[in-house]
Amino acid sequence: MAKLLIVIPAYNEEASIVPVVEDLIEHYPQYDYVIVNDGSRDHTAALCRQHDFHMIDLPVNLGLAGAFQTGLRYAAENGYDCALQFDADGQHLPRYIAPMLELLEGGADIVIGSRFVTVKKPKSLRMAGSYLISWAIRLTTGKAICDPTSGMRMFNRKMLEEFASNLNYAPEPDTISYLIKNGAVVKELQVQMGERTAGTSYLNFARSVEYMIKMGLSILLIQWFRKRDTLTPYTERSL
Repeated sequence: MAKLLIVIPAYNEEASIVPVVEDLIEHYPQYDYVIVNDGSRDHTAALCRQHDFHMIDLPVNLGLAGAFQTGLRYAAENGYDCALQFDADGQHLPRYIAPMLELLEGGADIVIGSRFVTVKKPKSLRMAGSYLISWAIRLTTGKAICDPTSGMRMFNRKMLEEFASNLNYAPEPDTISYLIKNGAVVKELQVQMGERTAGTSYLNFARSVEYMIKMGLSILLIQWFRKRDTLTPYTERSL
């Protein structure tokens, strides 16, 4: 079985981080994990230390992209074959890790835990942005991605090295679109998402609209000007 690291970015998740990680430790001990505390201002870091969780403690808030990249760099430097982006708020369910890993080992570069492979995406104002991003990805790559905004994503060794090494590789739909356009094999697995167990998402309505517009424009326009370094092995870049 591939050596997998579960990367858990966490910012102000004191109310949910303990049960999320304890569930992984108790029921999924075959997988390693690391929490990337992204400069939390609450007791997230203190609780992780109290429970002796594996944690990388960032002194300042870097945002999701910086925290996730930190986790993937850790995975690349410590010999992991693949890595999973996993939320600290309880929405991602670990029972889907094994089937996602099976798809990855079957030839996928990236596997997305999708809510809408066999379940129809609701036609609502909240989902309008998801429809827009899916349309933009299909227009520019020819690939249909049913749930482009899902944050439950698994990456093989080749992908985690790219994310660990390139500054403009945020774990967002525009980067997934860019990688598809450059030959990455992306597969989706139907999953259910749990409800956030505590706290509130930073994505209110206004931020959600801004995010969807930004992603749409990036996929349609900016991606054509991105550059990709795949020729230099990660170990050489790290020297």
